[in-house]
Amino acid sequence: MRFVDTWTSATLLATRDLTADVREFLLRPDAPVASFAPGSHINVGVDIGGRPETRSYSLIGEADPQGLRIAVRRAPDSRGGSRYMWQLAPGARLDITLPTSQFQIDWMRPHYCLIAGGIGITPILGIAQVLARRHADFVVHYAVRSRRDAAYLRELQEMPGSRLVLHAGDEGGRLDLAAVFRELPPQAMTLFCGPMRMLDAARHAFLAAGRPLADLSYETFGSSGLLPTEPFRVRLADAGAEFVIPSDRSMLDVLNEAGHEVISDCRRGECGVCAIDVVGIDGEIDHRDVFFSDHQKRENRKICPCVSRARGVLTVDTLHRTQAA
Repeated sequence: MRFVDTWTSATLLATRDLTADVREFLLRPDAPVASFAPGSHINVGVDIGGRPETRSYSLIGEADPQGLRIAVRRAPDSRGGSRYMWQLAPGARLDITLPTSQFQIDWMRPHYCLIAGGIGITPILGIAQVLARRHADFVVHYAVRSRRDAAYLRELQEMPGSRLVLHAGDEGGRLDLAAVFRELPPQAMTLFCGPMRMLDAARHAFLAAGRPLADLSYETFGSSGLLPTEPFRVRLADAGAEFVIPSDRSMLDVLNEAGHEVISDCRRGECGVCAIDVVGIDGEIDHRDVFFSDHQKRENRKICPCVSRARGVLTVDTLHRTQAA
């Protein structure tokens, strides 16, 4: 499989609150990490209601001899990962993976446009630091609800050569993606990290501006979607069983735990390996993956159970799947 993780243990050295809802964690791995690619993330083993699960968090900045830094936004409607992380105290032991990056960055471009939505600034900061050190031409668009929600604002403002544009919603600073993409110089590369709704808007605006999707590299939050995170029911057409998917668990985990094995790989909605057939919908699907196209999502013929959810009742077939197109 493509997403093979190497796990190690780490000690939580310190925490600090960046905003009222964003906390930074300094982790020291047992096996020192000399360097990692800008925009990398790690997986962290968490305990959700006594069950071991995994959450992904972007690494902050560049490699630091003190350890690895991640930032976690406290999200009341999350699946429990942020609640677990926020209750940890220095000295806690964690299982983490070695850093890996899904960003595809061409370091030879004449201009870079970095876009972050909320906690999406976490991978963008390290990329901006590398570009600043290389004296590259780049701009950072940072969209937040209010200035007080902008983690790492001072670091961005003090970065040499950075052109930071803060879009604070309560100050009327709404990010106009269409305008941003229209004004980009030729051959510019855009790097994005933010919630699913913002990513969908970015992809549509990027294409509308006549830019090739190959010039847009992105990460999104594996748990973000267009609908609130709430329990829903899943019926198995091939087994006659029905399950409730609670707010803090994925459909993939519930089905596998019940013995209805669904193969998977990335568990981030990126590879499509876990895709299963949708037989019926009594409600609405919230496609949270970045694997299927807009057309495929509108068809609602398949779903990635690792991240996607639903409202109401979803009937699926786990045994007779075809390879996702």
